[in-house]
Amino acid sequence: MLLGDKGYLSRDLSEELKQYDISLQTAFRSNMKDSRNPTMVHSLQRVRRLIETVIGQLSERFHIEKVRARDMWHLTSRINRKLLAHTVCFWLNRHSPDPLQFDTLVTEH
Repeated sequence: MLLGDKGYLSRDLSEELKQYDISLQTAFRSNMKDSRNPTMVHSLQRVRRLIETVIGQLSERFHIEKVRARDMWHLTSRINRKLLAHTVCFWLNRHSPDPLQFDTLVTEH
């Protein structure tokens, strides 16, 4: 499993994650030398951009930052409903003749 974030450059964290077979791949800072395969780095950047786009869509469309849950059950229930709604919209989008029109996916027949 690969993870990546500029904020997690800790060797201690990397060593701990190795115990769970997780390789922490981070975006290097501009003053650091990167000896990794450029193709792999580009692939990581593409995946990260996609993940950040989805997170942005979730937070904008579903107002996921505003947590009004008072206990863990209600919080997880709310998050699960939002993720299910996003997954359904994604599936509809993939099978739509006019993709990326999220507002019309559910309202049109």
